[in-house]
Formats: sequence, C-alpha cells, structure tokens
Amino acid sequence: MTIAPLLRAIAACSALALLPAAQAAEPVRIGLIAPFSGSFADYGKQMEGGVKAYQKLHGDTVAGRKVQVIMKDTTGPAPDVAKRLAQELVVRDKVDMLAGFGLTPEALAVAPVAEQAKKAMVIFNAASSIITTKSNYIARVSMTLPQISAPMATWAVRNNVRKVVTLVADYAPGIDAETAFKTNFIGGGGQVIESIRVPLRNPEFAPFIQRIKDAKPEAVFLFLPAGEQGVAFMKGFRERGLAEAGIRVIATGDLTDDHVLPAMGDATLGVITSFHYSMAHDSRENKAFLKAFADANPGAGRPNFMAVAAFDGMNAIYEALKKTGGATDGDKVIGAMKGMKIMSPRGPITIDPVTRDVVQTVYIRKVEKVNGELYNVEFDKFADVKDSGK
Repeated sequence: MTIAPLLRAIAACSALALLPAAQAAEPVRIGLIAPFSGSFADYGKQMEGGVKAYQKLHGDTVAGRKVQVIMKDTTGPAPDVAKRLAQELVVRDKVDMLAGFGLTPEALAVAPVAEQAKKAMVIFNAASSIITTKSNYIARVSMTLPQISAPMATWAVRNNVRKVVTLVADYAPGIDAETAFKTNFIGGGGQVIESIRVPLRNPEFAPFIQRIKDAKPEAVFLFLPAGEQGVAFMKGFRERGLAEAGIRVIATGDLTDDHVLPAMGDATLGVITSFHYSMAHDSRENKAFLKAFADANPGAGRPNFMAVAAFDGMNAIYEALKKTGGATDGDKVIGAMKGMKIMSPRGPITIDPVTRDVVQTVYIRKVEKVNGELYNVEFDKFADVKDSGK
C-alpha cells in the first residue's frame, strides 16, 4: 500500500472511532405538548415549572447526553393542534420522546403518532383511564380519575355520607370520575340522587348549583378540571347558601388545586378531597421539590400536582436513559420504565409493568389554615392504589 491510500485508511478509521462520541454528543430531544395559553394555560406552565425544578436538582445531562425540552402550545383543549404539533416534532424536530399532555382529548389524538413513530410518550396529567391502552409506547406518571375517585366514595360511605349529587365535567375524565365514584358509593350502600354533567369549556354553574340545592343531598361530589372552574363553582356554592343548607363538598383534589387555593378563599375551609399530591405533604422529597421549584421559577406562585408529575416524568425519563445507556429507542425506553419505582414528592410511586400506569397512595385531605394560609392537609390514605377504570 502506498502512503496516500494508507493515510486515507487511517483517516477513515479515525473518523469511525470518533463516531460514537459524536453520537453521544447529540442531545436527547423531548417534545413537551401542552396548553401554554388560553383557559388551560396554567397546565403547561406548571409542567414547565416541574421540568425546570427537576433539572435544577439533577442537571440537564444524563447518560452522557444533554437533555433538550422543546415546548409546544396547543392553546387547548385542541386535539387536532396537538396531533399536528406531535407530527412536526417527530418529523421536523427529530424528537426522541413526547411528553406533557394536560388534557385527555389531546393525549388521545397524539397516541397514534407515538405508536407509528415508536416514540416513548410520557403523560404528565391527562387522566382518562383508556389513554395507556391507545399505544404500547405510553407511560403515565400522573393519575387516573377512577384511581382518585373510588377512594373518595369509600371514605364517604365509611363516614356516614349516604345521599349525594354528583357534578362532573362532561368529557372522558369526568365520566370516569362519575362512574368510579357511583360504583363504589352505591356498592357501599350510598344513594346518588342526581348526576349532573357540565360543559368542559366555560360552564355556567348557577343553574346547576340551584339544582343541587333543590335536591337536598348530604353532599355533592365534584370533578372539575383544575383552575378557574373550581374558583367559579365555590363562589356560587357560597353565594347560594349551600353550606348553610348543610350540603358538604367532597371532590377530587383538582377542585382545591394548590396553585389556585389562595384565590378561592375561606369558602373552601373544610372541603374534603381525595388526591395524590398536596403541597402540605410532609416528606424530605417534597421539601426539596418545593425549594427547587421556587428557585427555578421565581414569581411563579405555588406548584401543583402537574408540576410534580412533570418532575416525576423527567425522573422516569432520566432513569430510563441510565438503564438504556442513553439509547432513546422507544421499545427500550418504555421497557426500562415498566415496573420502575420512584420516590416522588407525593410519596412512593410505581409504573405498573403491565398497564404502564401509575400506582400510588391516594390521600384524603381537608382544607385548613396553616400559619394563616390555606392548604390541603392529609389525614387519611389508601396505599398502592391502581387505576380501576380499565
């Protein structure tokens, strides 16, 4: 071999030797799809805050690769927009994973994209039971509404609540919540005297609140999406004198969402909810999370359960990438997440190896004042609760 071909051969070998290092330098791209504007804008902002809190504590590198989060606004609920954004992220932005999804209709719209592209898709909130059945590449770290609602029914029966009106948002998670509550409540000997469903977008609560008052239940069971709707409902509940009429509020924790609880005021005192996270949860992990959130998101106010789910979702992604050695192949990532155990700010959680859904403690909480501020104070719990809606 003459000197020139030899040099070319050496150069080629050197280039091949450098190839894995070059690949390792490629960032892991995560497309985070959520509403960042519109009536559900807080959903996306809370998720972004949770991501920032996680990276504040754990950095933006895992398994030798930078982690880049690309955020896309659905303005939702807008399933068609969510699907288009997912397609653009996969095709144009070359993302390795999809994440976020504040609302069930958006998650369901994107599921076929994840399945076809074989991209891991991590749910940070959307809570209808069926979501993980729509693609083999979906894992959820948040909750499902049956998982949260069934314990509330069990607790109510145990505490001598016998006659209830249910009021839920009229979309899949609301129907899930209504079904799970009614099944457990009636099965325990309770009576549901009326079931009310309200529009997802901009419901007018006044006539529904009057119907509840006229029905004279012992309690009303509620599921409304976290945010403005809970504030509006509780305002009407107070103004129309339902509390004075002896009607109690029992609900999923979306109603007394940590982020908006201060704005809801003293009308929420004594409201009983079932949920998987409270800012008042007393643990080392939660204290570290709250500090990291405040440091990474100055002026953002209180974090809520969506921020925690985003924090835990990033944890699951980082731990999966450690197991795969940085490989982002969808089958490998989801395989690494199956059965994964995480010590979350909410307590221990597991990703079920069969359903890819979260298994966790559901807490019963009461709104109380602590040092002059409103919090959801945990006083009972149901451990290792799985989704019961599948």
